[in-house]
Amino acid sequence: MNTAFARKLKENSTAFSFLFPFLAVFSLFLIFPIVYSLYLSLCEKSGYSIAGLKFVGLKNYQALFKDAEFWWSLLMTFYYALLTIPAGIFLSLMLALLLNNRLPGKLFFRSVFFLPNVLDLLVVGIIWKLLYTSGGLVVTAMQYLGFGMEGGILGNPWTALPGIALAMVLKGSGFGMILFLAALQNIPESVFEAAEIDGATGFECFRHITLPLLRPIMLFMIITGTMAALNTFTEIYAMTDNGGPVVLFGKHTLGATKLTGYYLFSKWENHQYGYAAAMSYVLLVVTVAISLFNSWLLRRKD
Repeated sequence: MNTAFARKLKENSTAFSFLFPFLAVFSLFLIFPIVYSLYLSLCEKSGYSIAGLKFVGLKNYQALFKDAEFWWSLLMTFYYALLTIPAGIFLSLMLALLLNNRLPGKLFFRSVFFLPNVLDLLVVGIIWKLLYTSGGLVVTAMQYLGFGMEGGILGNPWTALPGIALAMVLKGSGFGMILFLAALQNIPESVFEAAEIDGATGFECFRHITLPLLRPIMLFMIITGTMAALNTFTEIYAMTDNGGPVVLFGKHTLGATKLTGYYLFSKWENHQYGYAAAMSYVLLVVTVAISLFNSWLLRRKD
């Protein structure tokens, strides 16, 4: 018994010795920041240094729930997610279906559609900003078709966020295409052959076989898309002027493209560290709630 215990202890010690470097790095760069940011959300700064913190309890959370600009940014984030996630899933799926056949040059087209996903987001944002400004290619084409676009797409509060969403959908659709392609190629051909023998049409095969088997990929894209929307910063920073153009909402002057990620950055930039940390935890709760709801909804349909 003692020999077996000693051997097991030695095996566990050996295993932990190999795991220790990873656990040390994981704790230092992930666990510690999570715990410290929770403490930070219960504090407010004194001066411009993060060292001068004063414990204030739930004051930051109370102020956050009374902050009209935060609720506006959250509303605009949900709007942005509704623009990007369904469109991104649809476009990615259409590209995957198109390229999951014997089309000549399909490998070339797969590479071409995936390439924008590799490019730096800041660079892509600046390029689209040039296309969307007055005199840019997109605005010039729309004016030629009879649409008045004074100030450009990004200068109009009604078109600024949809324009950014369009650019991000086109950039990220290649990644979703690869995910859908991998899932499509793992569906056995025998399943479709059996359905055709039973008299199923091509649309019925797509609806009752292909789509249900692609739900895990859709769920993954919904969850990651929600997280990306709540943390959106780079494209707003690159394509807009401080989250503008501005709109009037009641007594408040608000940015039409100031999403939660950019709003959080602005608070951190203004040395409101505790307030920004509290906002990050509220957004974490929102993300988890939406992800669980989407997971439950898709599993319920199975």
